[in-house]
Amino acid sequence: MRNEMRGKNKRPLLEASGNITLSNVSAIAQCGIDRIAVGEITHSARAVDIALDS
Repeated sequence: MRNEMRGKNKRPLLEASGNITLSNVSAIAQCGIDRIAVGEITHSARAVDIALDS
C-alpha cells in the first residue's frame, strides 16, 4: 500500500457507507467524503422473476 500511495496525493480515499439514504446523502457529501455507498437504491428495488423454466 505504501508503494501504491508514493508519488500520489498521499491521502487515501474515504468512503461513507451504512445508514445512508437518498434523503441524507447530500448532507453527507458536504462532509468531504470521496465516495458514498447508498444501499437504499438496491435494497428497495422490486424483485423480478427471471427464471429460465419452460
